[in-house]
Amino acid sequence: MEALIQVLNGFSVSLQPHNLWYTFIGVLMGTVIGVLPGIGPSAAMALLIPFCYDLSPTSALIMMAGIYYGAQYGGAITSILINTPGESSSVMTAIDGYQMARKGRAGAALAISAWGSFIGGTLGVVALTLLAVPLTTMALGFGPAEYFMLMLVAMTAVLSLTGQSPAKGMLSTMLGLAIATVGTDLQSGQIRYVPGIPELQEGIDFIIVVIGLFAVGEVFHALEEGISDRSEIIRLKGKLMLNREEWRRSVKPLARGSLIGFLVGVLPGAGATIASIMSYSVEKNSSRHPEEFGKGAIEGVAGPETANNAASSGAMVPLLTLGVPGSGSTAVLLGAFIMFGIQPGPMLFQTKPDLVWGLVNSMYIGNVMLLLLNLPLIFIFVRLLYIPKGILLPIVLVLSTIGIFAINNNVLELYLCLFFGVLGYVFRKIDVPLAPLVLAVVLGDLMEQSFRQAMTISGGSLGIFLGSWLTMGLAAIGAGILGYTFYNSSSRKRRGSRPPREAVIASK
Repeated sequence: MEALIQVLNGFSVSLQPHNLWYTFIGVLMGTVIGVLPGIGPSAAMALLIPFCYDLSPTSALIMMAGIYYGAQYGGAITSILINTPGESSSVMTAIDGYQMARKGRAGAALAISAWGSFIGGTLGVVALTLLAVPLTTMALGFGPAEYFMLMLVAMTAVLSLTGQSPAKGMLSTMLGLAIATVGTDLQSGQIRYVPGIPELQEGIDFIIVVIGLFAVGEVFHALEEGISDRSEIIRLKGKLMLNREEWRRSVKPLARGSLIGFLVGVLPGAGATIASIMSYSVEKNSSRHPEEFGKGAIEGVAGPETANNAASSGAMVPLLTLGVPGSGSTAVLLGAFIMFGIQPGPMLFQTKPDLVWGLVNSMYIGNVMLLLLNLPLIFIFVRLLYIPKGILLPIVLVLSTIGIFAINNNVLELYLCLFFGVLGYVFRKIDVPLAPLVLAVVLGDLMEQSFRQAMTISGGSLGIFLGSWLTMGLAAIGAGILGYTFYNSSSRKRRGSRPPREAVIASK
């Protein structure tokens, strides 16, 4: 009863007019930042901190949290319309969202991304309200061995993203792992794969790879179509909103994405990107028509978009209950807490209940604001598809260049982006999937560090990876995913090798 009273008091805080205003400012800025590739919510929140000194701690944190989860909405817009992920967590949305746009269903793709973001974010906040303390206990049980097994389970998703050729998928995966090892080894301090270029000592930023492969690669492909007179004007088909069949296909991905996103978000360091990748893999493996993925399957938009917003709510669990940031954005939020002299942790719910529940409940309100803000704008966003490519392509390049240069003000990273753009174009021509490369870049460094830390703790014994119920459970999940993937693959091959039923009847 006491907890319920505190939650209701939190609504009285978040519904105050000035806090509603700061919630709106935060989600609006988050949406705009999500659209701009490369900048990201972490940088925007960090730049905003000096302007928060004159605000109350509750209002400042409400506004910064709005930027955090609002950016998850905005990142889907450019992913769907121009194949340019605004955020790393929107990469998986681009795979099927852009293909839906090319088929004239851009409005439906934007609508399901808005609804998925709202449902995932809202259910994530509900789970945050009810399960924060118990799930924190679970997260405390994760050590290096458990994190490595979690990353290994995520890597099994590669098998479902390799397309028709497993060999090409593995080539893409190995290249991604190689990119992830560039830079300074955190264990030994050894500089690896840096051919006399000091700027590469800190590694290659993930967003450079993503923008190069998707945005710049798409520009090269569009230029080729224009030169060869094969370019097509994308026409909108049907309603701008979802039809009944699209809603039916989206219900289960929305539910699964919410669960996966929140649970992955609770784990410090996992983040919304991994959540969206795992959700996409689950949807493809569980689909009756996996061959539609990559060609405009609405499940490939609904699942990842729901997961990345649920993950942003889940990431608040370790931040508020342990004072442990689960991502770059929550690390900036932690800095804001400390700036105001507030230490997140187990006692925060007792010492500052108005602040905690005011912040949490503002996320309910912010998600409603984002839905009301994004759904009407769909009618405006889809008009981007009618902009002539001679105007649209330079805009994409300008946004990409600004986003890349804003990360470190480094010209070399622009050349790297161009290199990955050429690579993305070549891979598209020879039908090599990009998703495994992206997944490997995200997980490669985390896997390596977790593995080496676990081996150091165990004195070189591999038994540590089966030494707890968590690691054994994760190993069982990974084995189950592998077995199910191979079973699905062999079943599809058997079905493909059978002659059509009509042909059998005719032969008789």
